[in-house]
Amino acid sequence: MKRVLVIAYYWPPSGGSGVQRWVKFVKYLPAEGWEPVVWAPEMADYPSLDPSLRKEVPSNVEVLRGPIWEPYAAYRRLTGATSTEVTEISSGPKSFKQRLSLWIRANLFVPDPRVGWVRPSVKRLREYLKEHPVDAIVTTGPPHSVHLIGRKLHRELGIPWVTDFRDPWSRMYYLKHLPMSAFVWRRLRAMEQSVLDESSAVLACTPLVQEEFQAQTRTPVACITNGYDEEDFAGAPPEPDGHFNLVHTGLFAADGNPLVLWKVLGEMAAEDPQLRAALRLRLSGKVDREVLEAINAHRLIDNVISLGYCNHATAVREQRGASVLLLPLRNDPQYRPILPGKLFEYLAARRPVLGIGQRDGAMARVLTETAAGATFDWADADGLRTFLADAWKQHLAGGVPATAGNIGPYSRRATAHALAALLESVAIVPKNGTIAAKNP
Repeated sequence: MKRVLVIAYYWPPSGGSGVQRWVKFVKYLPAEGWEPVVWAPEMADYPSLDPSLRKEVPSNVEVLRGPIWEPYAAYRRLTGATSTEVTEISSGPKSFKQRLSLWIRANLFVPDPRVGWVRPSVKRLREYLKEHPVDAIVTTGPPHSVHLIGRKLHRELGIPWVTDFRDPWSRMYYLKHLPMSAFVWRRLRAMEQSVLDESSAVLACTPLVQEEFQAQTRTPVACITNGYDEEDFAGAPPEPDGHFNLVHTGLFAADGNPLVLWKVLGEMAAEDPQLRAALRLRLSGKVDREVLEAINAHRLIDNVISLGYCNHATAVREQRGASVLLLPLRNDPQYRPILPGKLFEYLAARRPVLGIGQRDGAMARVLTETAAGATFDWADADGLRTFLADAWKQHLAGGVPATAGNIGPYSRRATAHALAALLESVAIVPKNGTIAAKNP
């Protein structure tokens, strides 16, 4: 069996789609002939925790950890933020301390605040690999500083190296909100180009990001999306509770606040007392204050059930019990190529998805391809009203029916199979060979 070293900042007990992607790869890679070894930080300052994900990691997987220094505790002391608050790099108003913190983050921590993990990781892994060789290295970002660890090891030891981009790098939508100097911006772009050019292969999470990277480098770029684990959705779904449940799981950030949706729902509830009585907005995850304020402005706050951060199993249960799943994207043109990780679990829940975002974006493509729902522009009040009215009528007639499109290519087993093929290609084929890995 071949061995692959996976360098990942996000690892249990961290929560979120970033950790789930590689926990699931690690779970299913051994069946494809690859033994994973994981390098992750020790006592990292994770934004959310989900210890239940530790159960997903096979007990025989070797997980190595090393210390990391991060500036987030200092940031919280400076700004007065708490560890449970949602902190976003966005266009919203900011205090002087927040502006100062963003300037420091943008210009002194390049490419990101986890860059302090690079040097000690290289030192520890250099020694480890001399005694425990591997056939390939994978670095997964963000944070994209992890790619600097892989680059250094690849340069020194010549081990094939795959860079996994769960999000874009220099094209990431929030970077424009950082007060980055021109010098630092050029340095960031040069860093990104070096990582792309020196990788044995590049792995993107969406076809649109794949296209962007392939236009930027001669290194082969593959696409393997996130996915869903069939085992997470085994058994019968929850029994209907009689309510018209609109469900959102995961972070609900102010930049993705669907104002027109709340307006339409508020109008529909005002027109139909039965709908107002049955409507439940079930929010599982951290929710920005601006989202709740917008809901309250349209007299829907009494319909909200805010569960706060939930473990993965609870989030899946919420998804499967939904009448409609809500998936608003960030209202930003640069979000067009991004596929949120929760999308694939929404597909597996077999509940209709109401997407809000670019009609020609990556998410819209998947929803159309799988017949799992529809995508509407942020300002499309008529389209939103029609979709919701149809779902409400179906609810009254006995329940919103399950979706039935082909979602097999997005299962975690299928994506692990594609990853194993990519690893085989870099372990055998020299750089700039044919890399054809993609979801089957």
